[in-house]
Amino acid sequence: MTDMTRRHALLAGAALPLCAAAAPPARAAAPMMGPARPPFNRFVLGGFEVTTILAGSRTVPDPQTIFGLNVEPERFAAVSQEAMIPADRAQFFFTPTVVNTGSELILFDTGLAPQGTVAALEAAGYTPDQIDTVVITHMHGDHIGGLMEDGAETFANARYVTGAVEFDAWDMSGDEGFEAKMRPLADKTRFLEDGGEAAPGVTAVAAFGHTPGHMAYRLESQGKALLIGADFANHYVWSLAHPDWEVRYDRDKAAAAATRRRLLDMLAAERMPFIGYHMPFPALGFVESLDDGYRYVPASYQMMLD
Repeated sequence: MTDMTRRHALLAGAALPLCAAAAPPARAAAPMMGPARPPFNRFVLGGFEVTTILAGSRTVPDPQTIFGLNVEPERFAAVSQEAMIPADRAQFFFTPTVVNTGSELILFDTGLAPQGTVAALEAAGYTPDQIDTVVITHMHGDHIGGLMEDGAETFANARYVTGAVEFDAWDMSGDEGFEAKMRPLADKTRFLEDGGEAAPGVTAVAAFGHTPGHMAYRLESQGKALLIGADFANHYVWSLAHPDWEVRYDRDKAAAAATRRRLLDMLAAERMPFIGYHMPFPALGFVESLDDGYRYVPASYQMMLD
């Protein structure tokens, strides 16, 4: 046994140079690719297909100049730290939604500019000329910016739907974005009141405060429901956990806070998913009541099982 062991060791040692010679040549390290995120997310809601598209994203400094205007900086910093997010920077997302009802293709909001929205739309497998209806939740620039460019409609075959109160509020404002993007489409636009039907299974829900006539939209198909919430709540921590914190872009801050609580109560009670235009992409989640506020629960695989 001793001779056999010695002989095996010698044979193994003799083979080492051959193994080394057969080793593949060293390769250069793979290049760093940088951060990336998918530009769309699609799921089924009853008989509808719902696709969120990422029309843009950017990092914004000093977020307390936007959120929590009525709280002390120390409080804002403590809440942010508890949520494991920085207090000095925030990531903004701009997320239109495409709904295929089976009979028409509906786009909710249009991003900051045509380029980003069209690129995300095409990544999701659609072309602008396939859009039958464009629904505008409200008329801030990051929602109407993709409607037109140089006088040409981005969605050439579409008709338009928006809230009557919202349009009337901007009609006399003299806002350049409204004049360039929305007014030229007025003759092709249908105006809704609270509870109006944008399409079968798509109902307007008054969510005033962020703007005078801001609308959310409730989707219902085959017993399934979802809220396209637009900007009624714009941050998953600073708006949900603290719905009374004032937001710079809320036109009527008290009305906006009341709307947040009303809709968040509804979502929590019905355990209904919602899409938030500025929520972390893919912008889909649930709400649960927590203390005096609410907690955002990002969707995991729930909608894959629908």
